[in-house]
Amino acid sequence: MRENLFELEPEFPASFTGGTETEAENGSGMPLAARLRPRSLDEYVGQRHLLEPGRLLRRAIDADRFSSIILSGPPGTGKTSLAEVIARMTDSEFIRLSGVTSSVADVRREIAAAVKRRRSSGRRTILFIDEIHRFSRSQQDSLLPDVENGNVRLIGATTHNPHFYVVGALLSRSLVFRLEPLSQEEICTLLNRATGDERSFPGRKVELEPQAADFLATACEGDARRALNALEVAALTTDPDDAGVTRVTLAEAEASIQQKMIVYGDDGHYDTASAFIKSMRGSDPDAAVYYLAKMLHAGEDIRFIARRLTIFAAEDVGNADPRALELCTAAMQAVEMIGLPEAKLILAQATTYCATAPKSNASYAALEAAATDVEQERVQPIPVRLRDAHYAGAKAEGIGKDYLYPHDYPGGFVPQEYLSVDKRYYEPKEIGYEARIRERVDYWRALRDFVREEKRDGKA
Repeated sequence: MRENLFELEPEFPASFTGGTETEAENGSGMPLAARLRPRSLDEYVGQRHLLEPGRLLRRAIDADRFSSIILSGPPGTGKTSLAEVIARMTDSEFIRLSGVTSSVADVRREIAAAVKRRRSSGRRTILFIDEIHRFSRSQQDSLLPDVENGNVRLIGATTHNPHFYVVGALLSRSLVFRLEPLSQEEICTLLNRATGDERSFPGRKVELEPQAADFLATACEGDARRALNALEVAALTTDPDDAGVTRVTLAEAEASIQQKMIVYGDDGHYDTASAFIKSMRGSDPDAAVYYLAKMLHAGEDIRFIARRLTIFAAEDVGNADPRALELCTAAMQAVEMIGLPEAKLILAQATTYCATAPKSNASYAALEAAATDVEQERVQPIPVRLRDAHYAGAKAEGIGKDYLYPHDYPGGFVPQEYLSVDKRYYEPKEIGYEARIRERVDYWRALRDFVREEKRDGKA
């Protein structure tokens, strides 16, 4: 159902019309983060990469030229606040729905009201759908005709990657922007502003020590809402001094916030795992261990980490150090048997080994090149000498004839063709153990090339 914005948002009545806020809207019963929502872009903190003059989103707002906007980003980065500021700047009616509780009927009702409003007063309507990723595909599809016809201007907010959770047809009609976690300096700006804004603590004077502000800005991990909520708890649970001033010190700040949480979720899962792999590939054990610690702190499945290490050992270390795969396979088994917390030590050993091992993706590259030929070119026939000869009649058909058994020759090698065409897929690198492999492969290939030339010249 449609949320009551008078109860939820201090700056907006049930539908925002651009007027000034009333005393009722500044009620101290509202959470501090809600009371301090910015009323203009001048008050908005963060997201300079989107809102600096000349940026696409800023141009779209200033020109009042957009039909649909999708805002994605972690919690507390200002998605709802930005939507409300856009409504003020474009003098639009602001209707807020929730992707969790709203239905298609709620959407249709608000769109019908928007059409009627536009015809009677000329006012346009911004339909803000929070957590739009919670809408099913059919619910999202129901928005398409009215977004395309301009009956409403949609602003959707999501903490997930919209390219995974928002239907393509809606994305193609939208400007898509990602909001980033606020920096420590930006969080400190908000916290210090909160202590001086009359909307923050009516009837109470609050001072925030710099050390306390720095602590909250660090602990909140770029989440402005979490920082402001912690400040509010600290201020409301601290007695004023003799001068009537509530002084929030580092001790009060530390007591007002729970264990430090990190932004993870679906995007954090994939992004951190990607950074973990790329750090090992780049032979940086310090960065790799940091991302391992982050994943463990966030509660990542240790079996997932072990599987990624084992895959990495084959894909990125390869034959430059064949022991990496052995170690990671053993680590994967040990993690399954031992579990946390000791499994962290096993993962750390495997991570640092892989990060510092010589790297070669030659095996992976060979497979990719061969797979491309299999998929895109005519599949090469298997030479008759290599085909299975263990059945009645194979000998009469000449199957297996002329096959040279390598173990019958010195060194266990004899030059003969195993492919119908002369193709090279595996190119060992001059690194680690693979350098020794390259010596053997080059020697064998030279012998095959020599025999091939001899046959071509009729000498063999």
